[in-house]
Amino acid sequence: MVSIEEATTMAMALPEVVEGTKWGNRTWSVAGKGFAWERPLSKADIERLLPASPPAGSIIAIATEDLGEKKAILAENHPGFFDIAHFDGYPAFLVQLDAADPADVWGALIDAWLCSAPPNLADAYLEQQEPS
Repeated sequence: MVSIEEATTMAMALPEVVEGTKWGNRTWSVAGKGFAWERPLSKADIERLLPASPPAGSIIAIATEDLGEKKAILAENHPGFFDIAHFDGYPAFLVQLDAADPADVWGALIDAWLCSAPPNLADAYLEQQEPS
């Protein structure tokens, strides 16, 4: 289980991340490119999910490099990770934070940040992560 505050802390821990607002929702970006954002379900989203119970609590969207990566991530069946019709054909997926594992969210945020960050910044981050 991850709170929205914990997700914010994770996103802001990555280099040069800026928190802002886009479409009225908190958004995290690097070099002007959003890689994750709060994404509450709309009435239309909820109607499309019925008769299943729609996910509750805080939800964030996390960008992927492309649709193939999105498909691969969703195929891993991480708790809390899901997709909706509104995101069909769009390289991002949703995470119900109440149901998600912190390590899975952290990994997804890193991947999203890496595909959004300028190459030199992403390379420098990866070099810092390598064991000495």
